[in-house]
Formats: sequence, C-alpha cells, structure tokens
Amino acid sequence: MLVLVAPGQGAQTPGFLTPWLDLPGAADRITAWSDAIGLDLAHYGTQADADAIRDTAVAQPLLVAAGLLSAAALGDITPGAVAGHSVGEITAAAYAGVLGEDDALRLVRKRGLAMADAAAVTETGMAALLGGDPEVTVPHLEKLGLTPANVNGAGQIVAAGTLEQLAALQEDKPEGVRKVVALKVAGAFHTEHMAPAVAALEEAAKDLPVADPRFTYVSNRDGKAVATGTEVISRLVGQVANPVRWDLCMETFQELGVTALIEVCPGGTLTGLAKRALKGVQTLAVKTPDDLDAARALVAEHS
Repeated sequence: MLVLVAPGQGAQTPGFLTPWLDLPGAADRITAWSDAIGLDLAHYGTQADADAIRDTAVAQPLLVAAGLLSAAALGDITPGAVAGHSVGEITAAAYAGVLGEDDALRLVRKRGLAMADAAAVTETGMAALLGGDPEVTVPHLEKLGLTPANVNGAGQIVAAGTLEQLAALQEDKPEGVRKVVALKVAGAFHTEHMAPAVAALEEAAKDLPVADPRFTYVSNRDGKAVATGTEVISRLVGQVANPVRWDLCMETFQELGVTALIEVCPGGTLTGLAKRALKGVQTLAVKTPDDLDAARALVAEHS
C-alpha cells in the first residue's frame, strides 16, 4: 500500500524549483499560478536566496506549487492514502481533489500572508529537538513556556515560542535531547501565536468549492482519516494554531498497511522520519526530476 506525502515549511532551498521547470508544461503552470496569486513563483523557486524564501508568505505557496508539479509528474496513480505536514496538507488536499489546484494556491497564499502577519506581532520561532523521550520532553517545554508544535515521531519534537524562550531551551535542554536545531521558519507556527491567522483563513476558505477526497486523507490534527471535503477544510483552517501530530499520522499509515512511502518535492524530511519510525517500509524522496523513474517504479510495485 502506497502513501504519498507532502513536506512542510523549512523544506525549501534556493533554486530547488529550477530543474522542474524543464518538464513539459511545468513553466506554463507555474506562470498561471503566479498570475493567480500575484507572486512570481518562478523567480522565488529559481533565483531567490535563502532569506527571501524563508518568508512565510513566499515559502508556503512555493512548497505547494512544487509539490503539485512533482506529484503530477508521477502520472495518474492511486495511492492508498495521502497526507501533508503542516502547509503540505494543502498540497495533499489538492492532490486528493478536495480543492482545485488554483483554489489551493489562492488559499495557501492567503494562509502564508495571514501567518506572516501573526508572526510579526511577536518575535517567535521554532526549533527541532533531536532525541529524548516525549514524556520527559513535553513537560520540560511547557515549563519553559514553549509549545510542542510538531510531534513528529521517530524521536523528534519541534518546539515553538518566543526567541527568548527558544534561547532558554538551548541553555536548558530536556534530559536525553542530543541537539536543538533552529528551523528556517519565520514564526511559532501551530501555537497560540497563530490564532489571528485562523479568522483570516476562515474568511478565505468559506466560499471555496470543495469535494470529498478521492483517496484516504490523513489529518495532522489527530492522525485520523477524514472522509469529507468540508471536514478537511475545517481542519486545515484550525490547524495553523494547533500542534501537528505527524507521529499519529504515521501510526495510521501503519494501521492501513503501508508498504511504501513517496514524499513529493522538495522531499527528504518526511522520508527521514519514516525510515526511523516505519521499519520495513520502502521510502523515496522526490527531490528532482531525476528521481521520477525510481518513484514510478515504486508506484508500480505498491499501488
């Protein structure tokens, strides 16, 4: 059983979109999406530096566009389930047919802008904790005033809060945590700091045409499969201010009988987690078009 997943913010790197624009029709699609949302995706995906694409309002549409391009390049496939990490949930929703691609790009553009505005209120950020026991780590984070914003499984939790709180974490790591790594994001996503973005996203989503997912759609909120398009959208809206439970998503993949997992562009983060948490499951990160042949072979074997 094949699971298709889409990465979240922080996966982007300068120039990562460049090789994808050589695929037939890809440059035209990027141009059309850019016109629809008023953002030059080709520029940001090929020429902009790391600081420019760290901007939440830029990174989020760029990631969704890249994910949809690479998923389409795999051909007409039928995964057993789809899921995305944070903003990757919008990629997954569009791939599953809950949203049209243009609507997905418009929604993620508004999501990025709303979250950037919320992040500007207070200087905040996120950091990944490597190692440690969640039962020890989570209470320690809460003692420091931090939120376990991403519970990713495979020994990884991402903390979010003010820069002062994150600095205190560097000086006072939970027992068993080997390292604290600052993430390339511009705010404390999936925490109370993002509450102002929820209302803006509700307004942006209220008139969107939605359909029920064509494939099993696994939600970040609790790792549960969601059967209706309206519930997918409701969860997408609320999720910006609530923790991502990727650990529970992976538990659901196991319950569904996953045998292979493909992560769309810019892949790497989620396949790394899967290698540690989903033993025996074949994984593949689609980073460039050079990975497509191997991905198609995996699709043929496991769909």
